[in-house]
Amino acid sequence: MKHTLKVMTVLFATILMSCGGKEEKKKDELPFKKKAPTEKVETVKEEKVLASKKVDLENKGVGPITSITLDDTIDQKMANRGEEVFKQMCTACHRTDKKFIGPAPKGILERRSPEWIMNMILDPEGMVKNDPLAKELLEEFNGSPMANQHLSEADARAVLEYFRTL
Repeated sequence: MKHTLKVMTVLFATILMSCGGKEEKKKDELPFKKKAPTEKVETVKEEKVLASKKVDLENKGVGPITSITLDDTIDQKMANRGEEVFKQMCTACHRTDKKFIGPAPKGILERRSPEWIMNMILDPEGMVKNDPLAKELLEEFNGSPMANQHLSEADARAVLEYFRTL
């Protein structure tokens, strides 16, 4: 009986193996033939320069400051006052040398005019409404508007002098 059971198991396994595995898969055939592309079309993406990296030294912005003259030497007393104001009023959103909630002021005078900087400090709402570059910055920084700290013109000028030392 053991011998018959072994023979039956082998026979059954052989039958199972012979029944499967030899089907040919049909290829999906389309009712029409595809044409091979005849020419390659290369799309060139324009690299968009971030607003925080754009250099625009001609734009004076929109606001009360229309002209400002910077001395060749830095007024250290004014810069120290500007640093105090910056630390007290601006560090919630700005880091001096890296992007945070707002752009870093380090090197700002290489990208923006002094008048633009002062107008942005004094009237950020008006700048975002009326200045195209300020609008782009708002977009770049995820719609986080610069808070109006209601600084005096003297304090804003001191902050600008501090930016010259960065």
